[in-house]
Amino acid sequence: MKRRIAIALAAATALSLTGCAMGGTAPAASTAPAVTASAKPTGSITVWSWDVAATALKRLATDYQSSHPDTTIDVVDIGYDNAYDKISVGLQAGSGLPDLVTIETDHASGYLGQFPQGFVKLDQVIGDKKTDFDPSKWAAATGTDGGIYMVPWDSGTVALYYRSDYLKEAGVDPNSLTTWDALIEAGKKIKAATGHTLMSIDVSSGATFGMLMQQQGAWIFDEQGNVSVNSDKAVQALTVLKKIHDEGLLKNVKGWDGRVSSTKAGDSAVHPEAVWWIGTLEGEMKELSGKFGVVPLPAFGDSARTAANGGSNLAVPAQAKNPTLAADFAAWVLADAKNQASMMKNEGLFPSYLPALKEPIFTEPSAYFGGQKVYELFAEQTGKIPPVNFTSDAAKASDIVGNAVVAAVLNGKDPKTVLDDAAKQIATATGRQIAG
Repeated sequence: MKRRIAIALAAATALSLTGCAMGGTAPAASTAPAVTASAKPTGSITVWSWDVAATALKRLATDYQSSHPDTTIDVVDIGYDNAYDKISVGLQAGSGLPDLVTIETDHASGYLGQFPQGFVKLDQVIGDKKTDFDPSKWAAATGTDGGIYMVPWDSGTVALYYRSDYLKEAGVDPNSLTTWDALIEAGKKIKAATGHTLMSIDVSSGATFGMLMQQQGAWIFDEQGNVSVNSDKAVQALTVLKKIHDEGLLKNVKGWDGRVSSTKAGDSAVHPEAVWWIGTLEGEMKELSGKFGVVPLPAFGDSARTAANGGSNLAVPAQAKNPTLAADFAAWVLADAKNQASMMKNEGLFPSYLPALKEPIFTEPSAYFGGQKVYELFAEQTGKIPPVNFTSDAAKASDIVGNAVVAAVLNGKDPKTVLDDAAKQIATATGRQIAG
């Protein structure tokens, strides 16, 4: 889902804060509850969501009820600001949650780790559809037992947005931006010709650093859950950001508002960001129509040319009164190409369900992007997003990683040194080992 928060690293802080207030984890159980598919679910459920996601669910709930006459779906928009306080408190108390709840991808691993019996296992409902979903989203919704506990909803597929007028003035072909080294060299030409910096980012959020790690298949933690923020690939990612800054090509801005303001002002030539950034451009910067294009992220060698930033899932809490109907509704909404395409058209939610990306809407040209088929580009990249292991300790690592990025990029410290130090701090804070 489109979000006004920079990155998984920063967003996970919400879980950390609520976790500190709760002081503990959910009551233990021998096994996580599970639900089986039903040919004819009945009864009623309550669903929690917010913003355009709630709008989409309310719209589709009407269709579901029409084809399932013995059901009632009550979608409640609980607002984003207090959503995770309510979810965390409900999980801790073992009561107070609805039958179905929206959980963003960067919170998923944290909740599954902290409350391993807090959600219903959905293997019997969507377990056979693994290859139909964005692999990074499926991985984040999978528990430590290998079961699938959330239905992936929308993906935050990342690409490189660029100001076509700036690149044209500097004589830069956007299709030449295939590596980060090539982008930096192009940035020098663009600044010399136009006076504009290469990119505007909030350095302290760690967002762009996270993207550059993920496209290489690297993350703060490795597949075994060991601390790997100081891996060679992570060092390479941070070194690129430092070089962009050292070359005078980076404008450091503050938060969401800073990024939007800088983009509206035309400060920089490129923006590495998720597909939902299209909605921000079209909604808040109509005057820039025709001045943007999109290409895949520059690569590190043979790395992927995409990453992820944002996106959500639907999960059935273990305390749900009607888990069968909740699971069926979630699968009906999200594991269906037509429904997903309708959410793209009406609410701007880009599907994690890969079959939906073959729908006609994803090959339509965009007037805002000068006729480019931008959604087709994102559709091609979604299935290539490298999965990473957020772990239940993502929140504890957030500030440490952000500080390391600032130290290297803005304060000139050696990337390897600051990431080694960050790894030690994260290991101490989490009790995890540093990857060998």
